[in-house]
Amino acid sequence: MAYDKQNIFAKILRGEMPCIKVYEDKYTLAFMDIMPQADGHTLVIPKVEAETLFELPNSYYGPCFETLKKVGNALKKAFNTEGVMMFQLSGEQAGQTVPHLHFHLLPSSIQTLRNTRHAAEMADQEKLKEIAQRIVDALEE
Repeated sequence: MAYDKQNIFAKILRGEMPCIKVYEDKYTLAFMDIMPQADGHTLVIPKVEAETLFELPNSYYGPCFETLKKVGNALKKAFNTEGVMMFQLSGEQAGQTVPHLHFHLLPSSIQTLRNTRHAAEMADQEKLKEIAQRIVDALEE
C-alpha cells in the first residue's frame, strides 16, 4: 500500500495544517494531540514517509527514540510525575487512525486516562497551548 501524502500529519510536516508544537529537530516533530486522552498527551512523528513502525528507515529509529526520551522527560517535569505512558499503533487493525507513524506520550497511567477510546473528543485549543508551553519550559530547563 502506498503512503498517503494527504494524511493530516504529512500536511502538518509540509506546513499546510497547523499544530501546537513542543519540539522539533531534523528528524522528528513533537506536538499536542488535539484529541487528548490526558492532559499533556503529546505525539512524536518522524519527518519521513512511513505509515507504520515497519516502514520506518533504520536511520530514523535512533532520532525518534531520542525525541521520545527528551519529550518524555519534559512531561515528567511539567506534570510532576514519574509515570509516562508511551504507545504506538501500527496499522488500522491495531487502532491506528492516521496513516503516518506516530508515538503517543501521556504523563499518566492507564487508570487516569480521560477517555478509554482513542481520538474521542476535541480539546480546547487555548488549554492545549498552555499545556504545550509547560512542556516547552520543561524542555528548556
